Amino acid sequence: MGRTLCVVNQKGGVGKTTTAVNLAVALAKSGSHALLVDLDPQCNATTALGQEPTLQHPLVAGKPLKQSVVPTDTPRLEVLPGSRSFRDVDAMARADSSQAARLRHHLTGGLASYDFVLIDCPPSLGQLTRTALASSTEVLMPIQCEYFAMEGLAQMIEVIREVIEEKHNLQFGGIVLTMYDHTLELTREVEQEVRDFFGEIVYQTVIPRDVAVA
Repeated sequence: MGRTLCVVNQKGGVGKTTTAVNLAVALAKSGSHALLVDLDPQCNATTALGQEPTLQHPLVAGKPLKQSVVPTDTPRLEVLPGSRSFRDVDAMARADSSQAARLRHHLTGGLASYDFVLIDCPPSLGQLTRTALASSTEVLMPIQCEYFAMEGLAQMIEVIREVIEEKHNLQFGGIVLTMYDHTLELTREVEQEVRDFFGEIVYQTVIPRDVAVA
C-alpha cells in the first residue's frame, strides 16, 4: 500500500501547489510511481504539469480513476486533472454524508498501484478538504514565512485533529516553511515562532524564495 499525502492549508498563496507539483516530480524522478490529484478549482497543478483542465472533474464524473489519469512529461508521474467548473466544485464540496462518502470512495479507489499519491487541496477548511484528509495517510502543510500565513492555523490544526480522531491511520506528516528568505528578520521571527509552537513536526529543510521559480 502506497502513501497518500494531503497538501493542505486554509490560506492561499503559501506554496501548496508548488510543493505538491515539485514533490510529485521529485518522487517520480527518484523512481517512484506517483500520482498528483488536483482538487483546487484554479487547476494550477494541472497546468503546471502541461495538461488541460477537464470540462467535468473525474471525481464527479464517477468513472474509475485509472480511466481519467493522464501521463505527464515526467516518466512514472501521472495527474488527475482538475476542473474549473463551479458546479463540479459545488458537488464535491457538499457536506451531506452520502456525497462525501462517494467522493472518498472515488478518491481511494484504484490508487493501490501508486507508491505516492499527492492531493493538492483548495485553500479552504470545507468538506472537500475534510474528505481529502480522510482519504489520505499523511498531512503535509506548507506555511509561508509571513505573519498573515500563521493566521487561522489553529482552525486548520483543529480540523486535522478531528479527522485524525475519526480516521486513526491519518498522521501529521509535517510542516514545511516556504518562501524562506534568510536575509529578512521577519522570516527568522516567524520560523522561531512556528518551531517553538509545533516542535519536531516542522521539517528542518526550508524552501527558499526563488524568483526563477516564480
